Amino acid sequence: MESLAHRFPEDTVVQFNYLPTVNAMLQIDAGNPGRAIEILEAARPYELGSPSSISMSLSMYPVYVRGLAYLSAKRGAQAAAEFQKILAHRGIVQTEPIGALGRLGLARAYTMQGDTAKAKATHQDLLTLWKDADPDIPILIAAKTEYAKLD
Repeated sequence: MESLAHRFPEDTVVQFNYLPTVNAMLQIDAGNPGRAIEILEAARPYELGSPSSISMSLSMYPVYVRGLAYLSAKRGAQAAAEFQKILAHRGIVQTEPIGALGRLGLARAYTMQGDTAKAKATHQDLLTLWKDADPDIPILIAAKTEYAKLD
């Protein structure tokens, strides 16, 4: 991260998307979701942007990671709001994996809030989206297990 920060000190995408997102993931992994949320504030003004200089749109990744941080902090309503942003901006997300993973995060946020009906519906949407996916993908197995527990 230090090398990237020094090589691209004036690159908005690096400084306000990549670096905060990576740093926030490290904080979540270290058990510091509150710090991750703080770090991601730097990305907020840029997260709905779609830089044309790269072939993939990574601008919503801070939103996704912020949602993960809220889940980690047991703040389901805030997590749901972040994951809803991803689903509401499909044109920005395009075909990035967070489009599907945002659904799973949203289902988990609903489960955390005790809203079983919304959690089930969101899981069903995800499982429909992934109906042709390789059945051995760990995240798909986890999603199916979580869905089964909602009955």
